[in-house]
Amino acid sequence: MYIDTHCHLHDEKLSDTDNVVNGYLENGVSVVLNMACCALTANKGKELAEKYPSVYFGSGCHPCDTLGFDEKEFDEIKKLTSHEKCVAVGEIGLDYYHQPYDKNKQIDTFIKQIELAKEVKLPISIHSRDATGDMVRLLKENKSKLTYGGVMHCYSGSVETARELLNLGLYISFAGPLTFKNANTILDVAKYVPNDMCLTETDSPYLSPHPLRGKINTPKNIPLIVKKLAEIKDVSEKDLASQIMQNGKRLFYKIK
Repeated sequence: MYIDTHCHLHDEKLSDTDNVVNGYLENGVSVVLNMACCALTANKGKELAEKYPSVYFGSGCHPCDTLGFDEKEFDEIKKLTSHEKCVAVGEIGLDYYHQPYDKNKQIDTFIKQIELAKEVKLPISIHSRDATGDMVRLLKENKSKLTYGGVMHCYSGSVETARELLNLGLYISFAGPLTFKNANTILDVAKYVPNDMCLTETDSPYLSPHPLRGKINTPKNIPLIVKKLAEIKDVSEKDLASQIMQNGKRLFYKIK
């Protein structure tokens, strides 16, 4: 059985939810984590989790949504973390790619949510784009608050950065780009990260794996990513899928 540790079932591109869920269940995906971008999508994640036994959710403010982050938004995000199927504070982090952005607001919001995760005893799901220096620095400065761990989702950085993240006790998650024909650095990272610190995700509806690039992604495509990761690591796909499920349940401990 497979686990998708990061997707966005709440996205309008996946609006035929029954069909999406049936599709991934038929493909052997038994656990799916819907990560939020804001309080609104966290609430949608909660609704999906209450409807579908295979769905769990995260509650958090994505860095690209921090311009609208205020105390009301934070209170709603915090409230949702007490739900029995809320398994993470996420996705949270830094994004210096999408314009416009307020770097200080992103940093403040990120730290506030790291502190929230420690308070509510949940791991974090981290987004980082064009912000590696600040990301690593902030995680190191707040290491004492990473009590319940976390994962760098859709990792695309270097082996050196992966080493620093692993030293902080964070998992590394691989997504569709691992399968792309032009993938280079990420292949070295995949070889480097220990099997017991690997996670896989689709980040659907984005980043469809090869040979489905350009199409809407769904959690049913997780096996393509696990297969590629197993090939890189020269291990059996079945064994790696089992290991990744164990890893996912270890980090996101509220998964039944």
